[in-house]
Amino acid sequence: MHSSKSTEADMLAAFNEGDMARVLAMGEALPDDETPLLLRALALHSTGRLHEALPLFTRLTQLKPRTFEYWNNLGLAAREAGDAQTAAQALQRALALAPQHADVHYNLGLLHLQQKNWLAAREALLEAVRIAPDFIEARLQAAHACHVCGDNSGEEAMLENAGDWPPQPAEQALVLASMLSPLGQQDLALRALDQAQLPKDDTAYVMRQRMTALRAALYERANRLDLAEAELTQLPPGDLPAEQAQLSCAAWLAHAAVAVRHGDSQRAAELYQRALAASEDAEVFAQAAFGLAAARDKQARHQDAWQALRRAHEAQLSVARAIVPELMAEDSQPLQMADLCVSRIERERWTPLKSPHSEQSPLFVVGFPRSGTTLLEQMLDAHPDFCAMDERAFVHELIERMSLAGQAYPSALADLTEPEADQLRAVYAGLVRKVVPELGTRRLVDKNPLNMLCLPMIMRLFPEARIILCLRHPCDVLMSCYMQSFRSPAFMVLCSSLQRLARSYVRAFEHWSSQVEVFAPRVLEWRYESVVNRFDQQVLRLGHFLQLDDPAPLARFAEHARNKAYISTPSYAQVTQGIHARAVHRWHAYREQFEPVLPILQPVMERLGYS
Repeated sequence: MHSSKSTEADMLAAFNEGDMARVLAMGEALPDDETPLLLRALALHSTGRLHEALPLFTRLTQLKPRTFEYWNNLGLAAREAGDAQTAAQALQRALALAPQHADVHYNLGLLHLQQKNWLAAREALLEAVRIAPDFIEARLQAAHACHVCGDNSGEEAMLENAGDWPPQPAEQALVLASMLSPLGQQDLALRALDQAQLPKDDTAYVMRQRMTALRAALYERANRLDLAEAELTQLPPGDLPAEQAQLSCAAWLAHAAVAVRHGDSQRAAELYQRALAASEDAEVFAQAAFGLAAARDKQARHQDAWQALRRAHEAQLSVARAIVPELMAEDSQPLQMADLCVSRIERERWTPLKSPHSEQSPLFVVGFPRSGTTLLEQMLDAHPDFCAMDERAFVHELIERMSLAGQAYPSALADLTEPEADQLRAVYAGLVRKVVPELGTRRLVDKNPLNMLCLPMIMRLFPEARIILCLRHPCDVLMSCYMQSFRSPAFMVLCSSLQRLARSYVRAFEHWSSQVEVFAPRVLEWRYESVVNRFDQQVLRLGHFLQLDDPAPLARFAEHARNKAYISTPSYAQVTQGIHARAVHRWHAYREQFEPVLPILQPVMERLGYS
């Protein structure tokens, strides 16, 4: 007869060989000592018998309450079994025992993700990465939490070397591809799907189909409709397992997006309605509701469109509420930068600094979102003298870096030294190089609508820069914002009602007007309606402002946009279609809904020359 120690050794050998049935059989004959308990618990866990494993993991924590690994194992198994309370308690005990152990922070982060506690998940997962920078699983999940929280710089930092990562399990590959695509890394996103490791059970088919749906969505988003349609032939929308709601919704949304591009609004609406009926996920529900609203708007079914928009914003607010609860009050101010102004007296205190000439400075394109900034960006990018970098918040990042260094913005701009200004410009240039390393001698186009709230920083670092302010009828701007699904939680809140939008629009332009009076920058006002009605004349005007010898390439923006690999903003499809007047006075169809906010907008409308 074997001794207990001999049997334990045999159990360990069987465990290392992956023979879990043998581990469990041998463990039945042994007392509940530490090693047999651990091996049995791990064997049960690895074979999916979580509820049988939990009592054994619990017993181990009782035997060795100072061993953090046992609390960590208990937390992991409890989370997977759906016992969130036990998981949280166990992981907090593990954290108290081993605060510098990355695995504990990682498992706690996964628990928060499962519960959709996004801010807590982000904090825990970023801490796991801080402790173990090469912990790829933690980096991926931290990027996901940052993505949902609207922390773009954090997300990009976590995914910086994602191209060097090994192939990921299918579920993680789906998450990774979904994040890489909005960052403009389409090729990496597609590669992540192509190299994904499929499960070795009957879920492989569904996982493969989910990847097909995402691949189709990525191709559509990149204006590669032929490839999107080829993918969708493998995913008929009416032939999907009824119990796979996640797969079904992904397929319906991908088919609907392609139907929209072909002008089949009725077909798109039917597919969006199916996704709405099946989805239990707030983000998917919001995406379907926004899509349905756009389809109904194209069909001139404006009441139906408005109802769909209300449902979309309700779903988005349920997401934003957990991330930016401080903005949920009706009188909240999502555009906090609008309060950060420089007065004339403060401007007079600024110490003189050397600065780049206009030709060495970025060309800044600003304006309230949905004012035609993407159209202008693509026009500029079509010209060989310019290079756009898609929408980046690099100026905002400089402001954040000042704050982290203990320099209050914008007051500290007055005492900025030459080396400090040079350092900020160097940081900006470094961020740009990561995005457009091939910039060369071309002039950079920095298009970010809300850089209109960062004029003090722009004028301190690039006082000779040319700036183009995009204008569009305020009501059309608000209508377009209200119909758009924004990823930023703060913008989800800002755009959740016309009242919030109107107040924010007014604050943004009050800020802009006050700072233009202080700094007198070189600004061209670029009015969307004039561009639509007198395009050739406006191209010449733009060329004159930019001192171009030949402005003709500016007019070829639609062809240029169609050939681009990726355009990050919501107008990615519209800018490939050329100039048209369909978006002018779009708000008239919803005038009844706009009546309450017209008094809020009236002073700014008059100042901007709109009625």
